[in-house]
Amino acid sequence: MSEPILELALATPLRRRFDYLPPAGVEHHRLQAGQRLLVPFGRSRRVALLLAVKDSSALPAERLRRAERLLDEAPLLTAAELDFLHWVADYYHHPLGEVLFHALPAPLRQARPARAPEPDYWRLRRPPDPSELKRAPRQAALAALLAEHPEGLPAARLDQAFPGWRPLMKQLVRRGLACASAPPPPPSPPPALELNPEQQAALTALEARLDGFHPCLLEGVTGSGKTEVYLRLAEAVLARGRQVLVLVPEIGLTPQLLQRFARLPTRVVALHSGMSDGERLRAWWAARRGEAGVIIGTRSAVFAPLARPGLVVVDEEHDPSFKQQEGLRYSGRDLALVRAQRWEVPLILGSATPSLESLHHAREGRYHHLRLSRRAGAARPPQIDCLDLRGQPLHGNLSPVLLEAMERHLRRGEQVLLYLNRRGYSPVLLCHECGWVAQCPRCDSRYTLHKGRARLHCHHCDKTVAVPRQCPACGSVDLRPVGFGTERTEEVLRQRFPEVPVLRIDRDSTRRKGSLEAVLERARAGGAAILLGTQMLAKGHHLPQITLAAVLDADQGLHGNDFRALERLAQLITQVSGRAGRGERAGRVLIQTHHPDHPLLTTLVHSGYPAFAEAALGERRAAGLPPFGHLALIRAESPSPEAPERFLRAALAQCPESPVIRLGPAPAVMERRAGRHRFQILLISPRRAPLHRLIAAWLPRLEALPEARRVRWSLDIDPQETF
Repeated sequence: MSEPILELALATPLRRRFDYLPPAGVEHHRLQAGQRLLVPFGRSRRVALLLAVKDSSALPAERLRRAERLLDEAPLLTAAELDFLHWVADYYHHPLGEVLFHALPAPLRQARPARAPEPDYWRLRRPPDPSELKRAPRQAALAALLAEHPEGLPAARLDQAFPGWRPLMKQLVRRGLACASAPPPPPSPPPALELNPEQQAALTALEARLDGFHPCLLEGVTGSGKTEVYLRLAEAVLARGRQVLVLVPEIGLTPQLLQRFARLPTRVVALHSGMSDGERLRAWWAARRGEAGVIIGTRSAVFAPLARPGLVVVDEEHDPSFKQQEGLRYSGRDLALVRAQRWEVPLILGSATPSLESLHHAREGRYHHLRLSRRAGAARPPQIDCLDLRGQPLHGNLSPVLLEAMERHLRRGEQVLLYLNRRGYSPVLLCHECGWVAQCPRCDSRYTLHKGRARLHCHHCDKTVAVPRQCPACGSVDLRPVGFGTERTEEVLRQRFPEVPVLRIDRDSTRRKGSLEAVLERARAGGAAILLGTQMLAKGHHLPQITLAAVLDADQGLHGNDFRALERLAQLITQVSGRAGRGERAGRVLIQTHHPDHPLLTTLVHSGYPAFAEAALGERRAAGLPPFGHLALIRAESPSPEAPERFLRAALAQCPESPVIRLGPAPAVMERRAGRHRFQILLISPRRAPLHRLIAAWLPRLEALPEARRVRWSLDIDPQETF
């Protein structure tokens, strides 16, 4: 009887599967789809995932190589999970192996045993006797460190504070001095809030849909208490012995949600890229084994293997951060819909500013639409005004009206939020003598000046250089910053309000782990303060003492290159507005602009986000753009300026006949980025099926083109950025 053939997937860009012979000595009955194997691949050894065991191969027997080792006795991925990941690979037209391994934690993509990692927390069980560790000074030092933290220390902290601690910890455990410890309980969560009639009505409607797949758009103004609705519904799901998956757009939103969800009678774990590999692996196992009742994470958490799924929540569903922009370019929000459908559990999409796609689906009846139109508790909607900057004398980038309003609110001991979506000191460094501008040599963009670090930084390719002492063009030392980023605005604020704390929140000021939480806790502690930040500050944070919020430069988003630019600006302005007046005091919002009569701003200020969305949907319908059309984007890039366009023109020559509209090849808006020249073809179709048929037939021809070997190219299904 001939040997069975193993059909395997490997994490390679090749769109194919690989046949191997089983490892020597491994019986047929031990082989199951979803197991990992170590296999020879070219001159290296790779980890592969078993897809199927079959009787024959298209390859001749002499060409089949033998797998070296079976790594798992039980499958890591169930049949249902494999089926879902096959769907993902088909929908995004991405190599199956890369999709499968993307769904596994990093340690399981390697040839490591598939077992839960070591405990995350350690504590001192008893203090050592005076002479017990006399001849083991490093063990004694580790014991002393543990004694300073009776609640226990996480492995990540031990890695930083005591390198090489693991073998020493084993010795302390052997001596009975130390032991693994459960993580300390989180800070006491706030008590459950009393639901207002709208919240109660929404909860009742959702509880009636807990059996089976029911997608729901929960549209609630900022501060309306959507999270409390999530919590009450999660309680009902947990009472049924099921698990809850909650997706959020930003890592910065997970700590406060973890604290809110800590009141539930279950283990709550986080899953996001800010965690160590060990922390993520522990959370993955907790979800898979059903030990965690609630899993909260960013977009990659959509691949978490829940043992008993009962509910999926996507908070701030409109946020573009749910879209992966490299590699497997998936949408966490869209895959959450597919997962909920396959799990046959309800899905909640929550937002104060729903995406136009979700609003369209709700209006077409595909989603149940629930609304929370007023703020929870005593909070009232803020007053919103546009400030006309034309001809106004500015103090830095702050208008007289804004400064006067800030002084008034700060004198009352209240807090002010200023939003500016531009980090760094200034976006331009200019020579006053000859007009030279500090330009990134690798991108079609200028360097941003970071004064505190004395560096010029390109925010597109991440290249940094020292700030020159003189102009490289004419030798002048009169180099001047032009424009304002958060760092320079902070400098202006400290000069103008020397007695008031200025708390800056952007990627530069919150690089260290825990720094964002520390700044937010300082703000929640109360007292007059100015919070200045980028999008990190605008999303989801509950800061009840903010009574004044301001958008410092609304003009940035009015002239965007992407058709979604105005939608995103409207969402951001609405989200920033939602930070003001969340407590008992009324809030006010000021929007600085040189275009106060712009139709978007006029509609938004006077009629709100729903009116804007209605007008924007009308424009999208006329243009055939999402949600009334479906897009795909083929991008190509190369150090050579000619190669990308040449490849895309050759690709168009190989394109099958199709009613799908093809625009391009055209240079990207930023044609040169990170030293590579970029061109693209945009595909537009009123229906999804013809678009995918075209791509499926076209891709093999693209890969066979000689020009494809001279460029780096990618396919983006449902792109969120078309520039």
